[in-house]
Amino acid sequence: MSEKHYAVQGAICICTYGTTTDKLRVHTQKKHYANDKDGKEKLIVTHKDIGTTFQKNTFGSCKKKNNSPCSATISSWTGFYEKVTFSNGGHVITEDCKATCPIGGKDCITIIDHGQIAELSTQNIKNTNPVVQGVLNPLVDISTIMENEVIPFEITLSDHE
Repeated sequence: MSEKHYAVQGAICICTYGTTTDKLRVHTQKKHYANDKDGKEKLIVTHKDIGTTFQKNTFGSCKKKNNSPCSATISSWTGFYEKVTFSNGGHVITEDCKATCPIGGKDCITIIDHGQIAELSTQNIKNTNPVVQGVLNPLVDISTIMENEVIPFEITLSDHE
């Protein structure tokens, strides 16, 4: 499973037969988070998240329904990571998993953005190499920050690695 990201609440999906994207919502568990230091927003999606589990529950117009409005529904997931089981009995959905819709058929829904966002935490500062950080970010004296154990600002990176 190396180099794969867990899909989290807010992951962006698209249907082969739709005209727009929609974001996943997690309804089956409230305990397991990824890349969310406060544990408030990024619940991990599991294969138990089926049914109407999208923010708007639509991918726009559906080509399978003669361009009538889509009513996005997941009946099953494929490609999930079975070696991890969460408290809800669900297995991890990764960024390369696909979902089946009763109208569109097997694997018609794909994840185009896993939804994780890198967040800088105090632990990241403690684990950093001051020399490397000095080269990468010469405007910030990382050793002073490490001595005071305070992060004077919060950085959220919105782009993928």
